[in-house]
Amino acid sequence: MFRRNYVAAAAPSIPNKPAIPYPVDTAAGPMLRYQKSLPRLPVPALSETLEKYLKSVRALTNEEEYAKTKAIVTEFQNPGGIGEELHKRLLEKANNPNVINWLEDWWNETAYYGYRDPTVVYVSYFFAYKDDKLRKDPAARAAAIVTAALEFRRLVVEQQLEPEYAKKLPLCMASYKWMFNACRYPNKPSDFELTFDPATNNHMTVIRNNKFFIIDLVKDGIQLSTSEIESQIRKVYKLAGNTKDPAIGALTTENRDNWTDYRKLLLAIGSNEQLLKKIESSVFALCLDDTSPVTRDEISHACWVGDGRNRYFDKSLQFIVFDNGKAGFCGEHSSMDGTPTARLNDFVCDSIAKNKINHGSPNIRSNLPEPERLNFTLNNDILDAIAKAESNFDSLVAKHDLRVLAYQGYGKNGIKKLGFSPDAYVQMIIQLAYYKMYGVSRSTYESAQTRKFAHGRTEVCRSTSVDSVNWVKAMEDTKVPLEVKADLGRKAIQSHVKYMSEAVEGRGCDRHLFGLRMSLKPGEEKPAIFTDPTYIKSTHWFLSTSQLSSEYFDGYGWGEVVPDGYGIAYQINANVISFNVVSMHLNNQRMCHYLREAADEMKELFEHTQAKEGRVPAKL
Repeated sequence: MFRRNYVAAAAPSIPNKPAIPYPVDTAAGPMLRYQKSLPRLPVPALSETLEKYLKSVRALTNEEEYAKTKAIVTEFQNPGGIGEELHKRLLEKANNPNVINWLEDWWNETAYYGYRDPTVVYVSYFFAYKDDKLRKDPAARAAAIVTAALEFRRLVVEQQLEPEYAKKLPLCMASYKWMFNACRYPNKPSDFELTFDPATNNHMTVIRNNKFFIIDLVKDGIQLSTSEIESQIRKVYKLAGNTKDPAIGALTTENRDNWTDYRKLLLAIGSNEQLLKKIESSVFALCLDDTSPVTRDEISHACWVGDGRNRYFDKSLQFIVFDNGKAGFCGEHSSMDGTPTARLNDFVCDSIAKNKINHGSPNIRSNLPEPERLNFTLNNDILDAIAKAESNFDSLVAKHDLRVLAYQGYGKNGIKKLGFSPDAYVQMIIQLAYYKMYGVSRSTYESAQTRKFAHGRTEVCRSTSVDSVNWVKAMEDTKVPLEVKADLGRKAIQSHVKYMSEAVEGRGCDRHLFGLRMSLKPGEEKPAIFTDPTYIKSTHWFLSTSQLSSEYFDGYGWGEVVPDGYGIAYQINANVISFNVVSMHLNNQRMCHYLREAADEMKELFEHTQAKEGRVPAKL
């Protein structure tokens, strides 16, 4: 079972006038003008996938284990065998003209909607913003965030948003439909998601002290100005008072089957169904927390999970503002990966910082309606459910530890000066840090986005390679000369670059193998390749990693995917590398120490050897 999907790595660029080889759909708006022309997600050749798989597991196995796995793979791809048959079935699905993306339905069901563990910790993710020096008052900051988010929404709704690009090719923009006015719904045996008409749903949900309020963002056909939004938010603070209500939002932190049952209890009483629909159909949620986090660890933890009460985790977008004016975001991951919401949040922060949005008139209209308080009807069964949800949430979160390392020795600029791909370089920092801590290299997942294909999401880039293992061992061996270490390091980094470049082309091994496994018919025996201990070990992601970067974020992250592993999200900004380390108390502080030590040692190594070769200055 998948614990969660993985936030797609490396936010795409948005050039002004890329040379696009695809025809333009003139009937669509700018945002979707290339959508019909996007290629379909390919199905790699079976031999290519199995060769890549064997090469990847060689780094994780001894001679005996590898020999057994190689024999199993050889049997799987025998002519006329089960591997060939499964590949044929997969090709039939991929070539079906009615199927946009052969992976989509299987992945959404297995990784998300059919997944029953809580979305909190295992699925949702966060961005923590840097401070707004001009808006330390929470109501003022919240209002500015709302105005900026509404401008981004306008671009999406009117389809005026410029598509994202990677290597001058447009990326799929289909997932943007799940950004605003969207909500996930608990359901057995599988959840689903709904969107609501943006033309008739121009209200936002505001949560304070576990109490829900609705603020209409349009009055008499005119969107509220930032001053008007701020005025309405201040009313919410006043109306919410200093007492807390029973935390209906805590129900959204529950196991999905439990939440399904609890929601039915809610719907059966009074006007709760109509009240829930107002939340579900809202543009987004604004959570006004009563805490004042200060450190990076504190604000990251508060954006990631908070106290589990003052939230509605099924909403696709939750903006969070704290009493000291700090702010951030929490995203529901099911229908939308991290690159679109990273773009949204970067746009929000950049627009505010550079005063690029129209805040409207400073005057406040006298006829604005009061924020609407949602007064839910609760009985003892629902109150018991809330108490259970709170207890389960507190227990789950207590099992986890989150630490942030803001490494300020150098960043993207310094890595490029050394002549390396920043992402591949940082992946090797993580590999070296893990080896320093455990004395062994283990399976590592890095998310690679496949949005160059229609409805594409992610593929796995397997970061642990034979080359990375050889390099980390050499780094910890005092007998190995620096020049040899540097050569092995360059080879490891280049190996990662090659795998990533193939993964974003849909030519990793993991999604193909997943598709083959899903092509089995009911009652068919699972082939040995999928029960092989090596396969199980190679997909047990001790390190689940991903990169998204913004100069406006002070934190970004999510949880681990296996109990004995780490979730390491990282940002590679101009002069800083930020690591967000989450695990079930696997000594994250020590992992942060080794990440810092690894980054220092790599800098020293490549500075020394390249300076000796006369290729770069001795110091960055």
